[in-house]
Amino acid sequence: MTLAYERRTVAEGLTVDVPDRSFTVVIGPNACGKSTLLRALARTLRPHAGTVLLDGRDIHALPSRAVARTLGLLPQSATAPDGITVADLVARGRYPHQGLLRQWSREDERVVAESMAATGVAALAGRPVDELSGGQRQRAWIAMALAQQTPLLLLDEPTTWLDIAHQIEVLELCARLHSEQDRTVVAVLHDLHHAARYATHLIAMRDGRVVAAGDPKQVVTAALVEEVFGLACRIVEDPETGTPLVVPAARRSGDRLHQADRAG
Repeated sequence: MTLAYERRTVAEGLTVDVPDRSFTVVIGPNACGKSTLLRALARTLRPHAGTVLLDGRDIHALPSRAVARTLGLLPQSATAPDGITVADLVARGRYPHQGLLRQWSREDERVVAESMAATGVAALAGRPVDELSGGQRQRAWIAMALAQQTPLLLLDEPTTWLDIAHQIEVLELCARLHSEQDRTVVAVLHDLHHAARYATHLIAMRDGRVVAAGDPKQVVTAALVEEVFGLACRIVEDPETGTPLVVPAARRSGDRLHQADRAG
């Protein structure tokens, strides 16, 4: 598969498989193609060459509403209409379930309330989205994606703007959606520790290509981290989860002075 924006090619010869009912996390340095890949999976970017298959069918050949009932997306930079409240934003997640013969129902009301409660924004239901903090706004958008109730959920950097406590809350929520509701979750994350801790399937990218994919315990090695991120490190076991933990190599005390002498 080739992914491109007009004349700029981002990825070429790309092959990616997302296991069903997995919590798949895509990692890699900035501008390596992570978000572009997610846009292709979400049908917001048509491949320049190749095909994206959803349940074995070309995603671009499926009706838009059918895709929306199967796949929910939280984009990296979501923009809400001016003045829209949190409750109204979350309610928009129910759009794929509406139709001429099915209008707003008690089921919709229940799902919206549960989605806001799960993301901690229920108390903000009447607040305009544009008055919220970055973290509150991000959780409201996640609530909208949850309200869509799709078996496949795509999240582009869902922990952006969140402090460490709320980052963990969001990732724990994603993990519960995966394990308790059998949802397939695909997330782009920057934090390698979070990726290794929560993913059941990890995809590492660099320069528009997949460098490694599989179980985080097999993928996250010192050699892989140096190849993908250019970071010398050791891998140890997370004492809480047993998952890989990246420990950057220590800077030697004379390194900075030595580098300054060489520069001079």
